[in-house]
Amino acid sequence: MIEAHALSKSFGPVKAVRSVTLRAADGRITGLLGPNGAGKSTTLRILYTVLRPDAGDALIDGTSVVHAPLEARRQIGVLPHAAGIYQHLSARENVLYFGALHGLSRAEREARADELIELLEMRDFADRPARKLSQGQRMKTALARALVHRPKNVLLDEPTNGLDVMAVRSLRALLVRLRDAGHCVLFSSHVMQEVAALCDEIVVIARGNVVAAGTPEEIRARTGQDNLEEAFVQLIGTGEGLG
Repeated sequence: MIEAHALSKSFGPVKAVRSVTLRAADGRITGLLGPNGAGKSTTLRILYTVLRPDAGDALIDGTSVVHAPLEARRQIGVLPHAAGIYQHLSARENVLYFGALHGLSRAEREARADELIELLEMRDFADRPARKLSQGQRMKTALARALVHRPKNVLLDEPTNGLDVMAVRSLRALLVRLRDAGHCVLFSSHVMQEVAALCDEIVVIARGNVVAAGTPEEIRARTGQDNLEEAFVQLIGTGEGLG
């Protein structure tokens, strides 16, 4: 479970995140939805300990990202906006390297790499240098790397950017499998259709503020809209909190 409590972060005069509070439960897919520049990526970077908040805190399965960031990091798998895989290593070597960083033995990380290569259908390119992979193949490699240590919590920042239709379908299927296995899945997006297709819970963020949170049905009911896209447009247009 991931819980954020009154997170705030500024970059000079720019207030990127303003007292953001949210909860992402185990066995649920939670979408952090908002327009570009709303504060989604900054919020996620605080949650996965790359940024330290100016105020507030977040808990990863009860562990503070402010006071125990290393321990919190052990409990999360992260797919950042820029996958950042090592270009001169193969897909398999990227996964093995991160397994070593997480303290897995050679036998453990080799077995886990084989398991993830099968799970993510990476057999055809597992031993190809990352610099020669397509965008979808790089995404799968980065996701395998994020899952190598079997984290209970998975955070993804705009995971479908640059992917073709088949890669998006493959990613969606995997996220559903993670949810059904009891994982906490939290991802950011500005694409309404993506959130509507996947999410059990939605947190709408605009101008650094959470303006609504709940199930898709609750979001529609609170705005009086039958269509989730219209509800989203209304929320980010007004910027008013709806509970």
